[in-house]
Amino acid sequence: MPPPPDRFTQQPQLLAAQAKLREALALHQNGHFEQARQLYEAALKLQPKNADALHLLGVLASQTANHQRAADLIGRAIAINPKNPAFHFNRGSALQQLGRFAEALTAYDAGLALKSDVAEAFNNRGNVLQALGRFAEAIASYDRALSLRTGNPQAHNNRGNALQALQRFEEAIASYDRALALKPDYALAFASRGDALQMLERLDEANTSYLSALAVNPYLAEAHYNRGNALQAMRRFDEAILCYNNALVLEPDHAAAQHNLGNALQSVGRFDEALVSYSKALALRPESTETYLNQGVALRALKRFEDAVVSFDAAIRIRPDNTDAYVERGLALQELQRFEDAVASYGNALKLQPNRAEALNNRGVALHALKKFEEALADYQAVLALKPDNADAHVNRGNALQELKRFDEALASYDAALALEPNNAGLYTNRGVTLQALKRLDEAIASYDHALALIPESTEAHYGRGNAPQLRDRPDAAAASFDKALAAPPEFLLGTYLHAKMQVCDWSSLDRNLAKLSADIAAGKRAAPPFAAITLFDEPELQLAAARTWAEAKHPHPAPPRQLRTRAPHERVRIGYYSSDFHDHATTYLIAEMLEEHDRRRFETFGFSFGPDADDRMRRRVLAALDHFIDIRGLSDREVAAMSAERGIDIAVDLKGYTGDSRLGLFAERCAPIQVSYLGFPGTTGANFIDYIIADRILIPPEGKAGFSEKIAYLPGSYQANDSKRQISQRGFSRKDVGLPEAGFVFCCLNNNFKITPRMFGVWTQILGEVQDSVLWLLEDNPTAAVNMRKEAEAGGIDSGRLVFAPRMSTDDHLARQKCADLFLDTLPCNAHTTASDALWVGLPVLTLPGKAFAGRVAASLLHALDFPELIANSEADYAAKAIHLASNADALRALKAKLERNKLTSPLFNGKLLAEHIEAAYEAMYDRRRAGLAPDHIEI
Repeated sequence: MPPPPDRFTQQPQLLAAQAKLREALALHQNGHFEQARQLYEAALKLQPKNADALHLLGVLASQTANHQRAADLIGRAIAINPKNPAFHFNRGSALQQLGRFAEALTAYDAGLALKSDVAEAFNNRGNVLQALGRFAEAIASYDRALSLRTGNPQAHNNRGNALQALQRFEEAIASYDRALALKPDYALAFASRGDALQMLERLDEANTSYLSALAVNPYLAEAHYNRGNALQAMRRFDEAILCYNNALVLEPDHAAAQHNLGNALQSVGRFDEALVSYSKALALRPESTETYLNQGVALRALKRFEDAVVSFDAAIRIRPDNTDAYVERGLALQELQRFEDAVASYGNALKLQPNRAEALNNRGVALHALKKFEEALADYQAVLALKPDNADAHVNRGNALQELKRFDEALASYDAALALEPNNAGLYTNRGVTLQALKRLDEAIASYDHALALIPESTEAHYGRGNAPQLRDRPDAAAASFDKALAAPPEFLLGTYLHAKMQVCDWSSLDRNLAKLSADIAAGKRAAPPFAAITLFDEPELQLAAARTWAEAKHPHPAPPRQLRTRAPHERVRIGYYSSDFHDHATTYLIAEMLEEHDRRRFETFGFSFGPDADDRMRRRVLAALDHFIDIRGLSDREVAAMSAERGIDIAVDLKGYTGDSRLGLFAERCAPIQVSYLGFPGTTGANFIDYIIADRILIPPEGKAGFSEKIAYLPGSYQANDSKRQISQRGFSRKDVGLPEAGFVFCCLNNNFKITPRMFGVWTQILGEVQDSVLWLLEDNPTAAVNMRKEAEAGGIDSGRLVFAPRMSTDDHLARQKCADLFLDTLPCNAHTTASDALWVGLPVLTLPGKAFAGRVAASLLHALDFPELIANSEADYAAKAIHLASNADALRALKAKLERNKLTSPLFNGKLLAEHIEAAYEAMYDRRRAGLAPDHIEI
């Protein structure tokens, strides 16, 4: 009987498959992977169930980093032949590479059940157990591997890593030493040994071990990083900085290296550079509480206290049990004179660590500022119970006792502090005040004199000495002491304080404080920084007075105007743009397309950057748009002005004004013959060295010119540059995604919280009261603001649950989520600016009530350019009526949004090329006046 046909026909196929398999294996072993792959696959076409071909094709896939395919192919091989241990070992390796450690462990165990004497399998099994956090079992696996093959340096090294994970550092070092005895050039073992030595605080030895690792392999980023940590622990900060930089050259995305670089820079007082490092670290690891904490400390060192609070708040948001963040936040709040908030912050720290002496002491200081002296005293005494040699606590205790008029006890506290700090001049002054209160006048004068011997310019000691009753018999001597005691009064304090309160929506005593501040500004007192003035008042004249006072105080002797350079007919006008925001920042979002559209035939453009050295999308656009880009961070104002003159800048454009990190001092030194304020600061600079401000007729109507020290360059349409290429995240947010109710009308105001006034908030609560089931979606600048606004809503008869707070997120996502809202409610006296154009760009209508000043008319300018007069209210009542009408009339809102979608594509607002043409015409008009010898004057384009 003939054989079955299938068996007869399959025999040649089997032989051909085996031949291809042998040929493929030879190619595979010689590194010809692609040809081998083709032959393995050809073999499998002939014999689909050839386990060896499947296995070897899987091995090849793993060798070419296609680990998923490897796991699948070898799995198929195992299904055909489960008895081959190599199949299980290689599948385990592929699963290990995929991070599927539990499955990899099962695979290794299956292979070892078939063949229990494979050292490498036990080593790999140990690595998988380590990845699963099962370190004791991993050590047992490494021990088995080493019993099979004693001379395996990798197994010794891996065993050391597992021991180190169990904090058995001495044993780990012994394992690393065995690895190094077998392989003296084993860089990873040297590096891991350094880590263990560092954990034992044997820092010199750790440093030596890292150096040995790097001598073998200088490209080990982690060894550079950990060596930096050891050097920093030894306070060798400059060497540590070099190590972190080396690590970052090798691994630019090493977030921990960026963070620790920031710490080392901060330790040597290079706070601005530290902030750059922290910013880069957060870009890589945005949920790092420690980076936010240390960034806040650096900001506080730079006296940027509001920014520091924001950073500490971020640290706490990520990890609410971060005691250090609460303590540091309290210190920043004290600098802002937000003492109640500081007390609360220290209280939170003490809930977590009741015996935290630093928190107790600092809370006592804040309570003292609130005149809660008994409570402060209790805190100081608690500190001294914990740390009897804490000099600060003795001093602070004495201060509280003095306020409580317990002078003998106060004197004893100051004496205890002086025993610890005998050269503290302030202590002698405090002691003198106490002795004076005890009528021990000779001793009081002696104590003041001791303070002055230590610090001759001490105003407090001179004042106390002048007050000593014994000196009243010698009025000339008393007057001399008082003259020496006269110090400049606190400058610009009230405005700064009120602005800080507005940031947390603390509106207590606001009307009374505003009345005082208004009177002080009008009287020429140094009462408010200009930025605070534009956010607190809607009076252009008051804003001008505040700006003038500031400019005169900060820049009392500006340089004289420069002369225009002689320019050949073919030469271009040179425009310099000065900013710290040439990166992922609101100003650059606005101005990028305008810079790109400049006519390079007529204008030569320069960017002078004093901001971070960022490498982001917006920085790259600016670099491509400008003819020249110069980093001026390390130069003084005078040096930058001289450089600008050398470069022949004709028109210098300040994009900062009085916003954060501004450098108006550059312009006081005269960077160019013509100096212009544009875009960054929505108001007058009040500076006699700024010639023009760029605006439009909606922003500054003719009757508003008197509120500006500059001449107005009026552009047609809106003054605001915008970007028609602005990217919006493709992420589709639902209302649920952003915490909004799925039904009901969503009003929103995603402005910074400091722009929200109690008066405007009252209008909003009125609107909410009229529109059933509506909510108000607000930006959560900080938790305190949210708490305060909820309280205000309840006080206005609105359920606080109808306020929904949006956390900050990436700009592209932030734009996309705004589509979940129905209507943007603008603020006054300071409108939404970039925030308003953002909303309009995504199709969200903005309802505004124009004020009298620039900052309160920006949204009207934008809406006018878009042909939306119907969204510009003429009174608070009209504002409320329009909002209620749109919320109650779906057809009207739909039509409004459709019009917005049409108009934004055709209006001048989002036409960067047109804006560039307008602003260039303004520059030429300025230039022509100056070339003709004429003084600056208002310009109409």
